[in-house]
Formats: sequence, structure tokens, C-alpha cells
Amino acid sequence: MTGRTNHKTAEIRAEIAIVGGGLAGGLIALALRRHRPEISVMLIEQGEMLGGNHRWSWFASDLEGGDSAALLEGFRTTDWQGYDVQFPAYHRQLGSHYRSLASPDFDASLRRELSQASIHTNCPVADLDADGVTLANGTRISARTVIDCRGAVPSEHLQGGWQVFMGRHIRTAQPHGVARPTIMDAALDQHGAYRFVYTLPLGANDLFIEDTYYADEPALNRSALSARIDTYAQTQGWTDFEIIGHETGVLPVITGGSFDAYQAQQRISGVVMAGARGGFVHPLTSYTFPFAVETALAIAAEADLPGPQLSALIEARARRHWAKTGYYRMLGSMLFRAAQPEERYRIFERFYRLREDLIERFYAGQSTLFDKARVLTGKPPVPIGKAVSALTSPGRPLVVPQETRT
Repeated sequence: MTGRTNHKTAEIRAEIAIVGGGLAGGLIALALRRHRPEISVMLIEQGEMLGGNHRWSWFASDLEGGDSAALLEGFRTTDWQGYDVQFPAYHRQLGSHYRSLASPDFDASLRRELSQASIHTNCPVADLDADGVTLANGTRISARTVIDCRGAVPSEHLQGGWQVFMGRHIRTAQPHGVARPTIMDAALDQHGAYRFVYTLPLGANDLFIEDTYYADEPALNRSALSARIDTYAQTQGWTDFEIIGHETGVLPVITGGSFDAYQAQQRISGVVMAGARGGFVHPLTSYTFPFAVETALAIAAEADLPGPQLSALIEARARRHWAKTGYYRMLGSMLFRAAQPEERYRIFERFYRLREDLIERFYAGQSTLFDKARVLTGKPPVPIGKAVSALTSPGRPLVVPQETRT
């Protein structure tokens, strides 16, 4: 089925309908296929490809053991042992096992494993409710459970800043000689934000270069970021290359707000809210990968529940996630409201001097009490007075200003 079908009055039945074929929706469909293959599932995506145009990266330790690691078996990933970070004050090499998955490989793996009847691309959705999904062409898909995975949305009930990025996949004429990823090179002009460049060697001649900004506004200046990536490549000696592909994004970095009000705003009675829309993100890094895996397995484990009951269960899970990640929102408040934009890099420069296992747990949202205390002890990278003010004053609402909307 595609969005171009002419059956405007057709009705189709599925037990579970998943709206949004990105990371969260695709992994839920996969978990259901692996653990509950007898359940009929429809994965509905408005674009041509599952996963959109993205690259996801994570530490291997984020998904250690059990069903979490097993769910990713079968995906074609790029793996490295070790990575680098670079700041004005130092360079450090760390030994952690790092992995990356591109959306074309995500799409290909899901199409191999899911039944052809399960995947429906080029299908824009007009409406959804607890009883089913109505496509833009009029087709109605009825279901006992509907899961909304359509991605993050700005909200005046949340506060924070923005992560703005442009990534580019290039192919160099000569081998580039890069052996390990550099996941944070902040020894750069900051341009009024916390800026770093992220580089992944995907092959002997292939590199993925991403220019990222922790910015106060969600403005994406494509021409400026493209020119800065060109400049960065030239400074690294990669002057002869072709562009294979690119991606851009503007993601919320959450520092506070009312999650209850946010849930009430997004709630569609009886519909399961998952993925970033459901609140399953790392508030400081905008990282979703381990949380998408965990949520997919949780939904598969309770797949027999009626939609409204499963919706309530996952809402409660999201509230627990919000409570658990309050520490990272606090750090985000200090990043955006206690540090001058050009000085924000000092927070991460200090952080990356800490123990490697602490850093891994931080990105996975699994920091221990000792980890949290260790991050905050010692000479602070921001003035104490500004840090206190940042924690006691309200942040900026996470809404897109009218002038930056497209």
C-alpha cells in the first residue's frame, strides 16, 4: 500500500497500527515481530524509506546483554574500538566500543525481517484515534491498538534550548587515514553557541562529518553550516572529495517544564505515545537510541493489552523516565543559562576528563549517585552565582519563533 492508492473508502484491519516508521516505530515493529509474530502489525510511514534520513550512534555498553542487544542483531552497523575528543585545552583518546547505524541500513534490515504486508511507506496520515488510523487518501486502518511515533514536537510546556546540526557524508579521492571517530572536536570557533564537529570514518575513503551547535534559537542556516563543514574538511586535509549525502536537524534540549502538562497536550485518548513524542529522550543530549530499544521491548512484552491500557502503561513509563532524568535537565540549565555561549565548551571540556565508564553511563542516562556527585565536584566550569540563578529561574519555552518557521 502507498499513499497513491485510489481506494478512498477502503478499510483495512490490523491488531496494532504504528504511525511513524522512524527509529522508535521501526524498533517497536521489529520487537513485535521477534517476540509476538502472531500479532498483525502495520507500520505506517509518510516518507519513502523507514528511518528517514538519519544516522544513529551509540556506545555498545548502552545495550549490553539480554534482549536489548539482541534486538539490534541483523542490522548492518559500523563499529569502532575507541574514539577521540578534542578541546582547546587537550586531546583525549578513549577506548569505548562505539557503533553507528545509517537509515538506509535500518530500512533494509526491517524490510528483510518484517512481512511485506506490515510495511506501508508513502502513506501520509490525516488523523488517528484509539480505534485506528485514517490516511490522507481516505483509507481507514482499524486497529485495537494505535501507537504514535511521529517524532518530537515543540511545546510551551517544556523549557530549554536547541541542538542544531548538519551532517555530510563525503567520499575522498584518496584514503583519508582516519582510524577512529572523533565524537567531539570543540577546538573550533564557537559562533555564539556550544559548537563541535563529529567525524565518523565509514570506510577507507568515506567520512561522515557533522557540525553541531547547542544554541539558544532553533535557526538552521544551511549555507553557513555547509561552508563551515567545507572549511573543517580542508583544515583536516580532505580537499578532494565528492558529497554522497547529507542530513540536517533541529532537536529540543530540555532543561525543565511541566511534563504532566506536556503529556496532556500531546495525548490522544487511548493512543500509545512512544519515541521522542512520548518523552523518551535524553534531555541534554537529545539521544534516543537506548530508550527506543527499551520502549520497544516493553511494548512487545505487553502487546496483548487493549490500546487504552497500553497507553496508560507507557505514559506512566514516560513519567518515570522524566523523573529519572531530572539530573540531566539540571545540567542543561547550567549549560544554557549559566555559561556564556562562547564559553559553553568548558563544561564538556571538564566533563571529558572524567572516568570513561562514567561518561558511558552519562550518555545512556544511567548515571549513578557517585557519577552525579563526581560531575559536580571540583572547580565549577561556570560561576557559582550564575549556576544558582540558572537553577532557580525559569528557562525559555521550547517553541519555534514565528520568524524561524518554514
